[in-house]
Amino acid sequence: MATLSLDFALPLRSFELTLALDVERTVALVGPSGAGKSSVLRVVAGLARPARGHVRLDGEDWTELPPERRRAGLVFQDYALFPHLDVLGNVSYGGRERAHELLERLQIAHLARVRPGELSGGERQRVALARALARDPAVLLLDEPLSALDAHTKSEVRHELADLLRELRLPTLLVTHDYEDAASLADEVGVLVDGTLRQLGPPAELVARPKDGFVAAFTGANLLHGDARGARGMTVVTLTSGERIYSTDEESGAVGVVVYPWDVSLAREPADDSALNVLRGEVGSVVAVANRVRVRVGPLTAEVTAASADRLDLAGGGEVYATFKATGTRLVRI
Repeated sequence: MATLSLDFALPLRSFELTLALDVERTVALVGPSGAGKSSVLRVVAGLARPARGHVRLDGEDWTELPPERRRAGLVFQDYALFPHLDVLGNVSYGGRERAHELLERLQIAHLARVRPGELSGGERQRVALARALARDPAVLLLDEPLSALDAHTKSEVRHELADLLRELRLPTLLVTHDYEDAASLADEVGVLVDGTLRQLGPPAELVARPKDGFVAAFTGANLLHGDARGARGMTVVTLTSGERIYSTDEESGAVGVVVYPWDVSLAREPADDSALNVLRGEVGSVVAVANRVRVRVGPLTAEVTAASADRLDLAGGGEVYATFKATGTRLVRI
């Protein structure tokens, strides 16, 4: 299996992007807008030249190669299809030999004579992928591959794309601001902030052991702030709001408290169970997400089943108790 090796520095407007990374399967870079994610793809594709360092594929140095000599298939964020060409023409632009095969493979053969303006978002994405693959690339680059899709289409295409990436077995580098997309598509996820890679690892590792508060928040956690001190085998954290909560993590001083929404339970009355941490607050918002419901309670977001939300009449607002266990409460340095 081929390996894409990156070790370069690229000056950007507000900071210098520095990245050392080996890509064998699928790696996703996530982070806020302006973090340098798309610039990484531009360097690999040859559209931006680093100030120092290298881009290599299995030892072959791409650093000085022009874009047309790099076997890189790039799918742009807006897909960048040619409006005057039909689907077959767009895919053939990448390479004529495999065009018909790829239309069949991506289930868009019936759209061969249709122009991009008549396609749905999911169909345009498949055409852009087919065009990139028509180059017979050794490396696949995906820039926000799902951001242009509506929520319903996004879920369907995400599964299709994940299956395709597993089948292709190409070094694939994708960038996105959506951690759920990254976790669904990639073997490893890197969090990029202001040109620096904060943490890299399997998606589950970033959730279980975030290195800092930014990584935790980006993976979907609640992040509270407080001051920690040890007490009889348990760490007590006094939050900035004054409440006290407990964690089995050992930390002291200023900390970020990491609690994931799915670890928070809600009740109308104080719970009588093993959860040490209880925060009381008013229901701020109730938002359905697929078959779950996300509920804002004071500084916390909880994620519960639709049945629980109905039973507790959360849509009606009012006061609730949010509980979570000390064992599910992570502490990170800030």
